[in-house]
Amino acid sequence: MQSRFSIRILLCAAWLLAAIGGVAWMCQYEHTSGNAGTTPRHWPSMTSVRLDDQRDTLILFAHPKCPCTRATLDELVHILAQSQNKIAAFVFFLQQDDFAQAWAESDLRKKAAAIPNVTVLDDPQGLLAKAFGAETSGHVVLYSPQGELLFSGGITESRGHFGRNAAGAALLSQVRREPSSRTETPVFGCSLLDPICRSAAR
Repeated sequence: MQSRFSIRILLCAAWLLAAIGGVAWMCQYEHTSGNAGTTPRHWPSMTSVRLDDQRDTLILFAHPKCPCTRATLDELVHILAQSQNKIAAFVFFLQQDDFAQAWAESDLRKKAAAIPNVTVLDDPQGLLAKAFGAETSGHVVLYSPQGELLFSGGITESRGHFGRNAAGAALLSQVRREPSSRTETPVFGCSLLDPICRSAAR
């Protein structure tokens, strides 16, 4: 009888440790940022995107299958609503030649296209993202009308987390030309270099 009781205790302890380990792994994963390259300090001359000469130009690079970028789009809506039409916004979705066009026509893309005053375009082979140093879905760059880099990074505080955060506030500070100590922030999302977006399955 006591043997059975001891086994139950051990099983409960093992389950509890596994649960704690799982929660710890999830917390660590949610707060682990993706890679980022070097964003040019001045607007690249060889680019298909035209720099707006009246407003700041914002580009968000996105993977069509990245669930974390859904929160980034929600944050973008908030930022645009607070910017008083001072931003010309673009969202570029990764497009791979090895995949059918339907691969890029995801719910995430439809969500982006539904945001007022946002232009949604393809980024074949991620070439534009590479030009701006973006390697992770959700990477945002902001340039002034003079082509000076104002902000580069993510606008959420963790993977898939929407809500007021320091990163989004830092970008808005740049738009408003307010003093801000942050012009670069970590990016939380799937790798733009991974067409399958393996981290989305975790």
